[in-house]
Amino acid sequence: MGKNKDFEEKDYASLSYPKLSPENQSRRNSLLGERVKQLELGNNTSVAELVEAMSDMSIQARNIGQCAQVLKNIYQDKDRPTVFLGLAGPLIAAGLRKVLHDLVVNKAVDVVVSTGAIIYQDIYASFGHGHFKGTPRADDPQLNDLNIDRIYDTYIDEEKVVRTDRFCKLVADEMEQGNYSSRSYLDKLAERIEDEESILYQCHKHGVPIIVPALNDSSIGIGLTEHRVRAQEAGKQGIAIDSIQDNHELVQIVIKSPKTAAFYVAGGVPKNYINDSIVMSYIYGFDRGHDYALQITTAVTQDGGLSSSTLSEGRSWGKIKKEARFAMAWVEPSVSLPLLAGYVFGKELTKNRPRLKFDWEKDQLKCLKTI
Repeated sequence: MGKNKDFEEKDYASLSYPKLSPENQSRRNSLLGERVKQLELGNNTSVAELVEAMSDMSIQARNIGQCAQVLKNIYQDKDRPTVFLGLAGPLIAAGLRKVLHDLVVNKAVDVVVSTGAIIYQDIYASFGHGHFKGTPRADDPQLNDLNIDRIYDTYIDEEKVVRTDRFCKLVADEMEQGNYSSRSYLDKLAERIEDEESILYQCHKHGVPIIVPALNDSSIGIGLTEHRVRAQEAGKQGIAIDSIQDNHELVQIVIKSPKTAAFYVAGGVPKNYINDSIVMSYIYGFDRGHDYALQITTAVTQDGGLSSSTLSEGRSWGKIKKEARFAMAWVEPSVSLPLLAGYVFGKELTKNRPRLKFDWEKDQLKCLKTI
């Protein structure tokens, strides 16, 4: 503990403060009981050690550390909570495809609920199509002339985007006419992907359901729209994505899980959808709430938007249990997700975690068990 050798306590004797009551003195001592620790980095400090140390810092560093502690609690829970990973934002354009891939491979997540754009970017990359370093100060009309699309400071090849749209259409063309959940359709797409670095490929391989509740709000939807138009021109019905079937499938996972945990990367529809699946459990006579929840986001809370609603606010709806362990960090996911994933991998939190096996019969979840 620091001390300035040039001064003694007598030099401060003239300073006086109002005498506190014993109760307030006790409260004061309690509030000043735990010091913020200054971060100490060594040549061999690991990501896991860094994140763990952040718990004793302040501001968003402490929040990241608290999110890590929630993850630790999830994976050490003997009741094995089902982990729902909600994904939004330009995560693959940011360079997080392999991180998401590794979360699936290392048994850190059991169900993925995503925007269509993220899954589409995974499909785009599965064909070897690249994401390229650009700039947010680009000449966008010129990019349009060159058939280049911009995602903030990242470029993608519009000509390859059109090819990827067509792939989504062609897979739909091969399917039997009728309604499908997004999970069923995406599983068909995954069967045609050979890239082991693909998130979709690994989810299919390991039986991890991917649900995209707003599939039409993406380039996958563009491919499916072309499928619909061409099918009608040929006098056929084609396939359709039934979003209510998505609801039904997700709530079945919830009610068949002993506990649930939500890991929200950004917010958007996936966050709200996962939370709503908890509310929908009343249909089956259950009163559920997530046992654990964490969110990494940059959304402001002052506008009252649902994507930025705090996890504490979710407790008022019963989406998060009153006694749940939860944490939020306002750190952009291209920074925060690698930190938290690195903590999980570095601590080997999921090394001995059994996988879940989902036994689907069309839209009916017949059985959910560990393997």
